[in-house]
Amino acid sequence: MDPVPAGRPSGPLAGILVADFSRVLAGPYATMLLADLGAEVVKVEGPGGDDTRAWVPPARDGVGTYYLAVNRNKRSVVLDLKDDHDRSLAHELSARADVFIQNFKPGGLARFGLDHESVRARNAGVIYCSISGFGAGAGASLPGYDLLVQAMSGLMSLTGDPAGPPFRSGISVFDVMTGMHSVIGILAALHHRDRTGQGQHVEANLLSSALSALVNQTSAYVAGGVVPGRMGNAHLSLFPYEPMATGDGELIVIAGNDGQFRRLCAAIGRPELADDERFDTVGKRNDNRDVLRPLLLAALATRSAQEWFDVLTAAGLPSGPINTVQGGVELAQRLGLEPVVTLGADAVPSIRNPIRLSATPPDYRLPPPALDQQGADIRDWLERPETRHD
Repeated sequence: MDPVPAGRPSGPLAGILVADFSRVLAGPYATMLLADLGAEVVKVEGPGGDDTRAWVPPARDGVGTYYLAVNRNKRSVVLDLKDDHDRSLAHELSARADVFIQNFKPGGLARFGLDHESVRARNAGVIYCSISGFGAGAGASLPGYDLLVQAMSGLMSLTGDPAGPPFRSGISVFDVMTGMHSVIGILAALHHRDRTGQGQHVEANLLSSALSALVNQTSAYVAGGVVPGRMGNAHLSLFPYEPMATGDGELIVIAGNDGQFRRLCAAIGRPELADDERFDTVGKRNDNRDVLRPLLLAALATRSAQEWFDVLTAAGLPSGPINTVQGGVELAQRLGLEPVVTLGADAVPSIRNPIRLSATPPDYRLPPPALDQQGADIRDWLERPETRHD
């Protein structure tokens, strides 16, 4: 399928049509990842457009950079689902799609005939992906905002200084993770369809993604009976594994195992600490971190952060400065990771898809679309009879 012939995508998902009825972050991030891999994504927006278009500042040419971050490689059409004709076009799009993705409240699309059962009735092979905050059961009525899930999952109880209040993450971390989990589910379902011809319903929710993403912290509770709490920048199970003060600023210092700790002690001029029976295993270093920390800080105070970074890196130890976002992008540029791509005549900059594929790499075809930018072409395509896609 290609509603607009120019710019037919290539890539491992070329030929896959995604009907994207999602908005804000989790769904649009998922569909952008699919689009980067070659899927044709039709972004269906209501008359007001995706909320994030207006989430400013910051903005580029009046459009929120939040929106620009997760909507490249898509084509936009405005369909008012309360309008009979537009709703019929939405039904037609759902009948032609390989993947239908939405993040309305559970049950919210049933009144428009766009719930899973209705779409499946007109398209038996569809992969229908529902994203919600708290699932379609008892939590169906709860609004799916990332901040709520950060609070209610326990993440905020882990973030911040032990003596201070809980903090949210600097990004909508569970929206992003749920978007990635949705992509994994969609790809698995497409593989199943290739083998069996059968579509299926993929469901992802922010709370389940959060509990999975808390990994060792949720495991501490369910497997160890321990309720972890805030430790600032310290790690529950490793020391040192945190920012540490040097002669002129902080530096991340890590010793993830006994061998690394021995090299760290040698590099800072305190080799005897590695043989001290209080510190010679991971468990002992954790138990005695309040004794070990001032010894390490005294040694690190003798040089600048940059000097220690050079010394520790030369010793093969994990270490690094605490960068701004600008510093992180510039680091990736220096390392040859080419983190920024530009799209379209207006050269809209965007962060590169992190997946590298040797034979079918991600493709950057289109900048994030203006509202209804391809609407006329898409509506014309949907109004024409078409033999169903292969």
